[in-house]
Amino acid sequence: MIMKPTKMRNKLIYHATFHTKSKQLTSLLSKDLAKKYGKKSVRVREGDSVKILRGEFKGVDGKIADVSIKRNGVAIEGIKKEKSKGDKFDVYIHTSNLVVSSLDTTDKWRIDKLQKGTRPVSDDGITDGGGDKAQKSNVGSIAEQKEDIIDKQDDETTETPVETKKDGKDNVNKDDISKDDIKDANISNKEESQERETVNGTQETKRVDISNAKEDEK
Repeated sequence: MIMKPTKMRNKLIYHATFHTKSKQLTSLLSKDLAKKYGKKSVRVREGDSVKILRGEFKGVDGKIADVSIKRNGVAIEGIKKEKSKGDKFDVYIHTSNLVVSSLDTTDKWRIDKLQKGTRPVSDDGITDGGGDKAQKSNVGSIAEQKEDIIDKQDDETTETPVETKKDGKDNVNKDDISKDDIKDANISNKEESQERETVNGTQETKRVDISNAKEDEK
């Protein structure tokens, strides 16, 4: 049964497991970090410095104080709201509204994982594939192979026309036949048709004579 897009979205976002929700807490990396690590985004952690891109606190910089999977957001130091009674509480901002300006490097395992398989990133944020040279060489080798095959085919083909036979008769070029030959062929065809007509006529006359003779005997 095919699931509706709304149900699929709810399953992936609102009804997702804690494991998948934790993976979804990712933010964009700044241009410098993207070039350094060869990635566009990273899973945020406490201690990372971020900048808010949109919303009520747009343009504010700060360190992540808490990451909440239940609330699907992060709390940033210095960003709080005040209740009517005077108490203050943290504001949790979704990670899609943030950009990471610096990473917390205390966890060596995290840095090693980021550095593995790093690829250079252009200014547009697009990762450059490392196999461009290999692809170009493969394309060149394929083109050379095609040229060799075409040359071999040209060498094998000869300029002399090949005469083929169909039903025991040789195929003859029309240019080689003269007008006299055509006339002779037409005359012979007419003679054959006349002979057939005479034969058919004699057979019919014989049949008529036989039938008359039978009637006379009766």
